[in-house]
Amino acid sequence: MEFLWTYLLPFLAILTALVFVHELGHYSVARWAGVRVEVFSIGFGPELFGWTAGTGTRWKFSAIPLGGYVKMFGDSDPASVGQADDSGWTENQRKVAFHHQSLRDRALIIAAGPAANFAFAIVLLAGLFMTAGQPQAPAVVDQVVAGSAAERAGLRAGDRILAIDGASIEQFEDLRRIVVDSPGRALAARIARDGHEIELTVVPENAEVTDNLGNTYRIGRLGIRSEQTEVVRLGPVAAIGQAVVSSYVLVERTLSALGEIIAGARTADDLGGPLRIAQMSGTVAQTGLVQTIWFMAVLSVNLGLINLFPIPVLDGGHLLFHAVEATLGRPMGKKLMEVANLTGFALVIGLMVFVTWNDLVQLKVFDFFGRLLG
Repeated sequence: MEFLWTYLLPFLAILTALVFVHELGHYSVARWAGVRVEVFSIGFGPELFGWTAGTGTRWKFSAIPLGGYVKMFGDSDPASVGQADDSGWTENQRKVAFHHQSLRDRALIIAAGPAANFAFAIVLLAGLFMTAGQPQAPAVVDQVVAGSAAERAGLRAGDRILAIDGASIEQFEDLRRIVVDSPGRALAARIARDGHEIELTVVPENAEVTDNLGNTYRIGRLGIRSEQTEVVRLGPVAAIGQAVVSSYVLVERTLSALGEIIAGARTADDLGGPLRIAQMSGTVAQTGLVQTIWFMAVLSVNLGLINLFPIPVLDGGHLLFHAVEATLGRPMGKKLMEVANLTGFALVIGLMVFVTWNDLVQLKVFDFFGRLLG
């Protein structure tokens, strides 16, 4: 019972919200394009309850709450991987069928799902930055490394860096970005010290670093540390801008981690599935609303990103088919589409099995049953 209330219900609540947003993206653009939507389902399998709207769409909750779908008129199945037999259709029926829309409109409908997830994450993060605020590290020097470029320039503990190389500095990250890109280059800096402003010239050291893939880079390094944190509430424009940046960083880090796994620089043990997400959902839900909203934003970004992967049965796979159609000037052959969709389905099922196995290992489920049987 504790598992139900602590982990399962928070997981299902978060997943339902994200799936609803994703499918609402498809639904909204489909309606804009004039497509008739027959079903909007949260979950798969038999219907638990639902209602039929005046537009003819059946809105329903289904028995297996691990996803959802929007079935448009003309689809042969809920996954929109095939076209129904239209030989006996009227002209009016063709006008509201998904597969009879222009290539542009079909692509927009498909892309709208992931786009809605990205937009939702930006709204969530912007709301957090405007209300709870954004944690920032102020550009205040707490420690100067002995023999470093900062010490040679005359920087001291307690200095606040106001500007460098002509750019205003609001937080430590602003300073880091400029310094990293300026190895060996003299930079004019304006410093606040003991109530006065002074001018200094700093020359970042030319440091060599190696990433997890073995690539070597040269970066600038000052040799200062800041351990302070302040929470700053942002205005609407700044909050939206920062939310966009944060979402981009999440995408970048996810793709970088996947690249490292593919290259063998990182193990696949970090890949989690529904069990680990359920555990994290419950843990985060107990820590408070702010952490839960942040977690939802992270999951929403990842849901949008994963759906853009060019794997048949995912939105990215459909977009790939449309790109091929745009290139060839005609749709892919029906047989080839069937093979591609079956392959994509097998890949997705295989990935789900793999990450679920990972979850069972990481959560020590096998150890638990081993002790029971031992």
